[in-house]
Amino acid sequence: QLQLVESGGGSVQAGGSLRLSCAASGYTSQYYMGWFRQAPGKERDGVASIGRDRFDRYEDSVKGRFTISRDNAVNTLYLQMNSLKPEDTAMYYCAAQRAQDYDARAPLESYAYNSWGQGTQVTVSS
Repeated sequence: QLQLVESGGGSVQAGGSLRLSCAASGYTSQYYMGWFRQAPGKERDGVASIGRDRFDRYEDSVKGRFTISRDNAVNTLYLQMNSLKPEDTAMYYCAAQRAQDYDARAPLESYAYNSWGQGTQVTVSS
Protein backbone atom coordinates (compact mmCIF):
# COMPACT_ATOMS: atom_id res chain seq x y z
CA GLN A 1 0.00 0.00 0.00
CA LEU A 2 1.23 3.46 -0.92
CA GLN A 3 1.12 6.51 1.31
CA LEU A 4 -0.45 9.28 -0.77
CA VAL A 5 -0.59 13.01 -0.04
CA GLU A 6 -2.65 15.37 -2.18
CA SER A 7 -1.98 19.08 -2.58
CA GLY A 8 -2.90 21.96 -4.85
CA GLY A 9 -6.53 22.45 -3.91
CA GLY A 10 -8.02 25.84 -3.20
CA SER A 11 -10.79 28.27 -4.00
CA VAL A 12 -11.24 29.60 -7.51
CA GLN A 13 -13.92 31.31 -9.54
CA ALA A 14 -15.82 29.47 -12.24
CA GLY A 15 -13.73 29.19 -15.37
CA GLY A 16 -10.48 29.11 -13.45
CA SER A 17 -7.86 26.39 -13.21
CA LEU A 18 -6.13 24.33 -10.57
CA ARG A 19 -3.45 21.66 -10.70
CA LEU A 20 -3.65 18.95 -8.10
CA SER A 21 -0.65 16.85 -7.12
CA CYS A 22 -0.42 13.54 -5.33
CA ALA A 23 2.94 12.57 -3.89
CA ALA A 24 3.49 8.88 -3.22
CA SER A 25 5.83 7.15 -0.82
CA GLY A 26 6.74 4.38 -3.24
CA TYR A 27 7.36 3.66 -6.88
CA THR A 28 4.28 4.83 -8.73
CA SER A 29 5.49 3.09 -11.87
CA GLN A 30 4.25 -0.17 -10.33
CA TYR A 31 0.71 1.16 -9.81
CA TYR A 32 -2.41 2.13 -11.64
CA MET A 33 -3.61 5.46 -10.26
CA GLY A 34 -6.70 7.61 -10.25
CA TRP A 35 -8.44 10.70 -8.96
CA PHE A 36 -11.79 10.65 -7.17
CA ARG A 37 -13.96 13.34 -5.66
CA GLN A 38 -16.66 13.56 -3.04
CA ALA A 39 -18.99 16.45 -2.34
CA PRO A 40 -20.79 16.76 1.03
CA GLY A 41 -23.61 14.24 1.23
CA LYS A 42 -22.58 12.61 -2.05
CA GLU A 43 -20.86 9.38 -2.97
CA ARG A 44 -17.21 9.23 -3.89
CA ASP A 45 -17.01 9.22 -7.68
CA GLY A 46 -14.21 8.48 -10.09
CA VAL A 47 -12.82 11.43 -12.03
CA ALA A 48 -9.89 10.09 -14.00
CA SER A 49 -7.48 7.18 -14.10
CA ILE A 50 -4.14 6.43 -15.70
CA GLY A 51 -2.33 3.18 -16.26
CA ARG A 52 1.33 2.32 -16.33
CA ASP A 53 1.32 2.90 -20.09
CA ARG A 54 -0.20 6.37 -19.52
CA PHE A 55 -3.52 5.43 -21.12
CA ASP A 56 -6.11 7.59 -19.40
CA ARG A 57 -9.86 7.48 -18.81
CA TYR A 58 -12.22 10.21 -17.66
CA GLU A 59 -15.64 10.61 -16.17
CA ASP A 60 -17.91 12.15 -18.79
CA SER A 61 -18.48 15.46 -17.02
CA VAL A 62 -14.76 16.32 -16.96
CA LYS A 63 -13.74 15.21 -20.45
CA GLY A 64 -12.07 18.01 -22.32
CA ARG A 65 -11.51 19.99 -19.13
CA PHE A 66 -9.35 17.77 -16.90
CA THR A 67 -6.10 16.03 -17.73
CA ILE A 68 -4.52 13.30 -15.64
CA SER A 69 -0.79 12.70 -15.85
CA ARG A 70 2.01 11.10 -13.91
CA ASP A 71 5.72 11.61 -13.40
CA ASN A 72 7.14 8.36 -12.16
CA ALA A 73 10.59 9.92 -11.80
CA VAL A 74 9.28 11.84 -8.79
CA ASN A 75 6.47 9.41 -7.88
CA THR A 76 3.78 12.01 -8.40
CA LEU A 77 0.31 12.00 -9.94
CA TYR A 78 -1.28 15.16 -11.30
CA LEU A 79 -4.71 16.42 -12.26
CA GLN A 80 -4.85 19.57 -14.34
CA MET A 81 -8.32 21.07 -14.02
CA ASN A 82 -9.39 23.78 -16.44
CA SER A 83 -12.70 25.55 -17.02
CA LEU A 84 -13.80 24.71 -13.51
CA LYS A 85 -17.48 24.76 -12.66
CA PRO A 86 -19.25 25.12 -9.30
CA GLU A 87 -20.34 21.49 -9.59
CA ASP A 88 -16.67 20.49 -9.50
CA THR A 89 -16.57 21.57 -5.85
CA ALA A 90 -15.55 18.56 -3.78
CA MET A 91 -12.82 16.93 -1.78
CA TYR A 92 -10.45 15.35 -4.28
CA TYR A 93 -8.61 12.13 -3.49
CA CYS A 94 -5.88 10.28 -5.28
CA ALA A 95 -5.81 6.51 -5.28
CA ALA A 96 -3.52 3.71 -6.36
CA GLN A 97 -3.56 -0.03 -6.91
CA ARG A 98 -0.61 -2.23 -7.73
CA ALA A 99 -0.70 -3.49 -11.27
CA GLN A 100 -1.01 -7.18 -10.44
CA ASP A 101 -4.16 -6.52 -8.36
CA TYR A 102 -5.78 -3.95 -10.62
CA ASP A 103 -9.14 -4.58 -12.23
CA ALA A 104 -8.88 -2.91 -15.62
CA ARG A 105 -12.63 -3.26 -16.11
CA ALA A 106 -13.30 -0.71 -13.35
CA PRO A 107 -10.80 2.14 -13.65
CA LEU A 108 -13.21 4.73 -12.21
CA GLU A 109 -14.61 2.58 -9.42
CA SER A 110 -13.33 3.11 -5.90
CA TYR A 111 -13.19 -0.62 -5.17
CA ALA A 112 -10.49 -1.01 -7.82
CA TYR A 113 -8.03 0.89 -5.62
CA ASN A 114 -6.30 -0.05 -2.39
CA SER A 115 -4.34 3.08 -1.43
CA TRP A 116 -5.93 6.45 -0.70
CA GLY A 117 -4.80 9.93 0.24
CA GLN A 118 -6.54 12.19 2.75
CA GLY A 119 -7.84 14.57 0.10
CA THR A 120 -7.49 18.18 -0.94
CA GLN A 121 -10.43 20.56 -1.07
CA VAL A 122 -11.46 22.24 -4.32
CA THR A 123 -14.06 24.99 -4.13
CA VAL A 124 -15.37 26.70 -7.26
CA SER A 125 -17.53 29.77 -6.85
CA SER A 126 -19.88 31.35 -9.37
